[in-house]
Amino acid sequence: MDAGLKRELEEKALSGERLSREDGIALYESDDLAWLGGLAHEVRTRKNGDVVYFNVNRHLNMTNVCTASCAYCSFQRKPGEKDAYTMRIEEAVRLARAMEGDGLTELHIVNGLHPTLPWRYYPRSLRALKEALPEQVSLKAFTATEIHHFETISGLSASEILDELIDAGLESLTGGGAEIFDWEVRQHIVDHATHWEDWSRIHRLAHAKGLKTPCTMLYGHIEERRHRVDHVLRLRELQDETGGFQVFIPLRYQHDFVDMKDGKIRNRLQARTTMASGAEALRTFAVSRLLFDNVPHVKVFWVMHGVQTAQLALQHGADDMDGSVVEYKITHDADDFGTPDKLTRDDLLELIRDAGFRPVERNTRYEVVREYEGPDPARRESPQPMRA
Repeated sequence: MDAGLKRELEEKALSGERLSREDGIALYESDDLAWLGGLAHEVRTRKNGDVVYFNVNRHLNMTNVCTASCAYCSFQRKPGEKDAYTMRIEEAVRLARAMEGDGLTELHIVNGLHPTLPWRYYPRSLRALKEALPEQVSLKAFTATEIHHFETISGLSASEILDELIDAGLESLTGGGAEIFDWEVRQHIVDHATHWEDWSRIHRLAHAKGLKTPCTMLYGHIEERRHRVDHVLRLRELQDETGGFQVFIPLRYQHDFVDMKDGKIRNRLQARTTMASGAEALRTFAVSRLLFDNVPHVKVFWVMHGVQTAQLALQHGADDMDGSVVEYKITHDADDFGTPDKLTRDDLLELIRDAGFRPVERNTRYEVVREYEGPDPARRESPQPMRA
């Protein structure tokens, strides 16, 4: 990158001036990852100090039966397939109750787009889960794609659907279904009817009803860097309008290391893609933090990045390390080198401190549950956050 352009971008970012589309593309093209990460880390530190947030959550997928066959997805099953499943509400409650032991504060629920389950199954499920779980457990449930699906099967509007789900205990939507919004890419990877117009409509409605939601981006498949910039800028514009996004979550596209056990490769992108490298992941976190100036938090989902890359992401713009997931079914081993499917609270505390930060446990609303001590200053070569 030209030294003058680098200086100009640095001055804009550190002065709080909004970066443009052209700026975002230029940042991605920089070959100086240390400079880029340091700049993003400075911005992240100004927003959130030396804190890394985490929560204690569990994921519940009540059905993997789905009408869609998205090109990147290995989770979906068609009716009648050997390992297709749909839980009775009582079974979902039993599984959720079994997850309580570690001070759970969030249950994260995402499902396939089931072709025959009635709409009433969903609010009834939330109501039963809310009644069964301790008061502090928030229900974070359903993608905008699922809400759009509920409109189709119920004949109700998204506004009516959200009202009923909120009454049943919903506290936040999930951020899924976003993938990459640009149609140039989206038409090749997504096999359902929920695109930018409906995804943004549903989150806009949720924000108007007082819900705070996450937003996501699936990167590292067939998209180009300019598509990532476009994706973030669409979300940034919507955030200007509603202020309802709490956190942005870049999700690394995964190859299928697990679900080929039945001989079927459902991930149709796999043969012609390579997963994003660790360096490209860190670049994506840094550029996203710098562009997304109006969202308070950037989260690294360690399941999809591996724990070491997740730690490094905390020094490249991220300030949140997603929680102690058990049996996350939608994606799997993030690097095929032994990434765990569970981290305990103590594991997360150690990882955050080892990266040089002070852990703060939060709930779904980013309210502080408990603050912890940072890295031990007496520890030999005690880690420190990278300085810009």
